[in-house]
Amino acid sequence: MKDLERFSGKPIQKGRPQAAEPSPQTVLPQAQFVTIGEEEAGQRIDNYLLRICKGVPKSHVYRILRSGEVRVNKGRIDQLYRLVAGDIVRIPPVRIAEKPDNGAPAAEFPIIFEDAHLLVIDKPAGVAVHGGSGVSFGVIEQLRAARPDAKFLELVHRLDRETSGLLLLAKKRTALTNLHEQMRDGETDKRYLALATGDWKNKRQHVKAPLHKYTTGDGERRVAVKEDGMPSHTVFTLLKKFPEFALLEAELKTGRTHQIRVHLQSTGFPIAGDDKYGDFALNKALQKRSVPLRRMFLHAHQITFRHPDSGKIVTLNAPLAPECERFLVSLGQPDNSALQ
Repeated sequence: MKDLERFSGKPIQKGRPQAAEPSPQTVLPQAQFVTIGEEEAGQRIDNYLLRICKGVPKSHVYRILRSGEVRVNKGRIDQLYRLVAGDIVRIPPVRIAEKPDNGAPAAEFPIIFEDAHLLVIDKPAGVAVHGGSGVSFGVIEQLRAARPDAKFLELVHRLDRETSGLLLLAKKRTALTNLHEQMRDGETDKRYLALATGDWKNKRQHVKAPLHKYTTGDGERRVAVKEDGMPSHTVFTLLKKFPEFALLEAELKTGRTHQIRVHLQSTGFPIAGDDKYGDFALNKALQKRSVPLRRMFLHAHQITFRHPDSGKIVTLNAPLAPECERFLVSLGQPDNSALQ
C-alpha cells in the first residue's frame, strides 16, 4: 500500500478556517477572438464562458451576454446559443483569475484502453477520483498534471475511493456527452466483483431497494434503504461460495451512490472490509489474518458501452486487484456444489 502514498492526496487540514489569499488576476487589454474546436462544440455559450472565465462573477458573464459584448461570427447571440466547431467567439476584456496550482503530483495509472476519444484506467483502491471529501487531489487532477498538453480530460463516471477497477475518462467533450447519454438511457453494462460476508444461498438474486442519500452530523455522506428513496436495482450472481463468504458479480441496473454496498448490507450480507456499511468487528479480524484484507473487497471488473465515435460495442475488463486475489486464494477451495 506504500505505492498509494503518491496517489491518494493529503488530508485537508481541519480546524479554524484561514482567510483565503486573493487570486492574482489578469486584465485582458482588448477583446479576444477564439475559434471553437471539437472539444467545445455543443456547449451553450453561457456555460462555455463560465468555464473559461474563472474568477469572473456569474452575474457579470450574463451581463456581457445580454449587452451584446459577446459575439459569435460577428453576430449577437443569447445565452442559449450552442457553439459549433469553427465558430469565432468574441470575448470582451474581463478580469480572469489565474488558474490556481492545486499541487497535485503528476501520476499515470494502469491503462486498460486509450484512443483519441477515451482513456480507461484501472484505479487502485484508496485513491479518490477527484479532490474534495478530505483529500486535496485525486485521479483526475493527477492525470491532468501528467498530461499538461491534454486539451480536454474529464471523468465520465465515479468510483468510491476504496473501490478499485475500471474508470472511464473522456478526452473529447463529444465523447463525454455521448457516454453520459448512454448511461442515462441504461445502455451501458457495469459489473463489479464483491466479496459478501455470510452464508449466501441464491445463485442469482435481484435486489430492488430504494435508496436515500443523507448527510450525517459530522458532514459525512451516507445512503440508506428508504421507501421514498430513488428506485435502485442490482442483480447479484454467485461465482464462488466459501464457508463464511461469497464472491458475487454485481450487475448495476441503476447507478446510485453506494448502491452495491447498501443493497448487500440491507440483505444481511455486507461487503468484506467495508468501513461504512460493513461488519466492523469482522473487518478488524480480517486485517489480522495471515493473509490480511485491509481494504473493501469491491472491484469494477467489466464495462460494456458503444464507442462514442465508431458506435461499435466495446467490452473492457480489469483483473481483480492482487491484494483481493491473494485473500481469495487464502480462503481455500470454494464449494462448487453451491453453483449447481
